[in-house]
Amino acid sequence: MINTVIFDMDGLLVDSEPLWGIAMQEVFATVGVEISRELAAHTTGLRTTEVVDYWHDYFKWENKSTDQVTTEIVDTVTDKILTEGKSMEGLHYILDYFRQKDFKIGLASSSPMRLIQSVISHLDIKDYFQAVSSAEFEPYGKPHPAVYLACAQALHSSPLDCIAFEDSVTGMVAAKAARMKTVVVPEAHRRNDSRYALADLKLDSLLEFNDAMLARL
Repeated sequence: MINTVIFDMDGLLVDSEPLWGIAMQEVFATVGVEISRELAAHTTGLRTTEVVDYWHDYFKWENKSTDQVTTEIVDTVTDKILTEGKSMEGLHYILDYFRQKDFKIGLASSSPMRLIQSVISHLDIKDYFQAVSSAEFEPYGKPHPAVYLACAQALHSSPLDCIAFEDSVTGMVAAKAARMKTVVVPEAHRRNDSRYALADLKLDSLLEFNDAMLARL
């Protein structure tokens, strides 16, 4: 029986994807690298270290280590989220919806744990979650299911009893690989991506989820 819900964070609960883009542009510029929005789409949903390694292999800069660039990106995006970050439409609605139904609630993100904790404190939603998992502590990041499986285990839930909410194709694949029912809320400019057909439900907003949709899962 489905009794657990696990949420992604960036782009789903907090409108951070544009801020990630700006932070990466600023930091990558310090190593002489320019990444367009189209190129950035190739690494959406990956861990920061994986994003940096991917673009280092592509551009092969030499004046900063990948660890330094990774740290600078996380520091920059954390500052931007804490000063400019806003919740996504329906954030409190969806968290209250599942709390009222007495679901176990978790968070499974590709972001580093220090960023996750900063964001959920900033949005004042920390108390909703019984488990928070970061892919930084897993051997593989999304689209590997490790972070979702770790979160389900922390919640003492079977993956088969979980609903995962995601915004990216990478995250959706991770949740499906974990054998969870998957609801996607893609960014507006990506809603027509045919790959989202893999999800059990596709929404334009978290506000759309209701009892009828839960029954369908």
